Amino acid sequence: MYKVEQLKKYKYFAELLENAKLEHIIDPLTGLIARPYILGFAKSLIGDNIPFTFGMLDLDNFKFVNDTYGHSAGDAILKGVSEALSVYLDGFGIAGRFGGDEVLIVDVRDIKYAEKKAFFKEMYTDGKVLRRNFELDECCPFITGTIGCATFPDDAAEYDELFAMIDKTLYRGKSKGRNCYIIYVEEKHKNMEIRKLAGRGISAIMQSITRQVEFVPHIENKFRSIIPLLKEEFGMTDLYYTDRNNILHAVLNKEFSESVPDIGQITNDDYFRTNTINDLEASAPAVFGVLKKHKMDNVLIVKIAMNDKTDGYIVCAEPHSRRIWQDDECAVIYFLAKLIAAEIRVHGEKLPE
Repeated sequence: MYKVEQLKKYKYFAELLENAKLEHIIDPLTGLIARPYILGFAKSLIGDNIPFTFGMLDLDNFKFVNDTYGHSAGDAILKGVSEALSVYLDGFGIAGRFGGDEVLIVDVRDIKYAEKKAFFKEMYTDGKVLRRNFELDECCPFITGTIGCATFPDDAAEYDELFAMIDKTLYRGKSKGRNCYIIYVEEKHKNMEIRKLAGRGISAIMQSITRQVEFVPHIENKFRSIIPLLKEEFGMTDLYYTDRNNILHAVLNKEFSESVPDIGQITNDDYFRTNTINDLEASAPAVFGVLKKHKMDNVLIVKIAMNDKTDGYIVCAEPHSRRIWQDDECAVIYFLAKLIAAEIRVHGEKLPE
């Protein structure tokens, strides 16, 4: 929890604390500044023409944490992240709870692009705040987050415009697979629309995939026709699959060919996902070696199967990416795998080799 002496160095809080008690401006769960006052702080800096970087942090898959480990574990993780963040910001910034698992960051030190990049890079490194395990009584979940940020007055001169920028950059981070930070850059982000970043919805995506699989001949062409959709909706740059000989191929990169004889040993379930390929080193060393060779940090693997017969696997992995595969992405690739399995049964096709 913040202390009076930490806050009084800022004019806004010094004046506020003349008439309000500390506990009245603190969020009781996290110990961060409560929403009305962190927003008031940002607006006061704009009013006083003091440059600052404004960011929003959204914890990744927090609903999954609550549903899997319970809300008490979720509360403990939110407290732990909040405490780590307030310590990391001490001396040059303040954090406040916006709502749920969303946290606002006000940083009066890091204004230039290089400074902001260094600030966030360190936040995501060596367990400073994110990309770390939180040890609780009955679990030790690995927690990541997505951040969007923009700077006053370089990016925006008014509060509403500045907030809209951090909202858009946060959505951009989510659309890239989460577990990342996006710094507002005018030439990249000026014309972004949240509606487009949020995607068309899972049912519309599945309808588009169904049309491609139904009307495009041959499995190789079906895969190829779906790549633009996966790129637009999920930021995927390629798609991988195994043939009946357990050779891993890329849909777009025809030179990609790697043997993964142990891919069937990873799981008996319909799909498998992990945020770190280190989970595969013991159970599937060949798969682990291929992913590591191509600098893929995480993976989603889905069976192409029907009636207990497995024809192959669809593999989703992005080089140089710390993305987290989301439930909707898993559902779409699972749906695609079932469509391909049905095509193999109905038309007698085989996965291309």
